[in-house]
Amino acid sequence: MDKKQDQLAELREIRNLMERSSRFLSLSGIAGIIVGVIAIAGVAAAYTFLGLGLNEPGYYQFPALQNVAEVTEAYTFLFADFMAVLILSLISGIYFAVRNAKKQGLPVWNTTASRLLINMMIPLAAGGIYCLILFYHGHLALIAPATLIFYGLALINASKYTINDIRYLGIIEVAVGLIASLFIDYGLLFWAFGFGILHMVYGIKIYFKHER
Repeated sequence: MDKKQDQLAELREIRNLMERSSRFLSLSGIAGIIVGVIAIAGVAAAYTFLGLGLNEPGYYQFPALQNVAEVTEAYTFLFADFMAVLILSLISGIYFAVRNAKKQGLPVWNTTASRLLINMMIPLAAGGIYCLILFYHGHLALIAPATLIFYGLALINASKYTINDIRYLGIIEVAVGLIASLFIDYGLLFWAFGFGILHMVYGIKIYFKHER
C-alpha cells in the first residue's frame, strides 16, 4: 500500500513539474481586479470629458462638441485615456506576475512565457492595425467592439500556455465584442463590461482558486 502511494506521489510530482515547465502559472488574480478597476475608471473619464450620461448613446459622435478644435481635443483626450489604461494595466499585470513567480519559485521569464507573449501579440497586433483602419475610414463606433473581439482572440490563442480560465475569459470577451457590434451606440459601456467587470470577476476567481 505504501509503495503504491509513493508511486502516486511521484506521478503527481512529475505531472506538476511538467505543468510548471509547459505553462505560465504566474498570472495574478489581484492584477485582474486592478486592471478591471482601471478600465472602468478610463471609461468614466471618457464619459465625463464628453459630458455624457450613461443613458446617452452615440458617444463616438461627440454630440457636445461644436467645432474642429473641440473634436481634435476630444480625440487627443480619448487616445491619452486609452494609452493610460493600457500602460497602467500592463504595469499592474507585469508587477503582480513577477511577484507571483518569485513567491512560487518559478522563473520570471522562460520559453513558455515567450510563447505566451508571442501567441497573444499576434491577434493583438492585427487588432491594433484593424482599429487604425477603422479610424482611417471613420468607423469610430466599431473600434470598441473590435478591441474586445481581438483581445478575446488573443486570450484564446495564448491560453494553451497558461491556466484554462484564460480561454473561457477569451471566449466571453469575443461574445461581448460581437454583441457590442450590434449596439454600437453603447460600445464604451460594453468596453467597460468586457475589460472592467469581466476582468474583476476573472481576477476574483483566479485569486480564490490559485492564490489564496
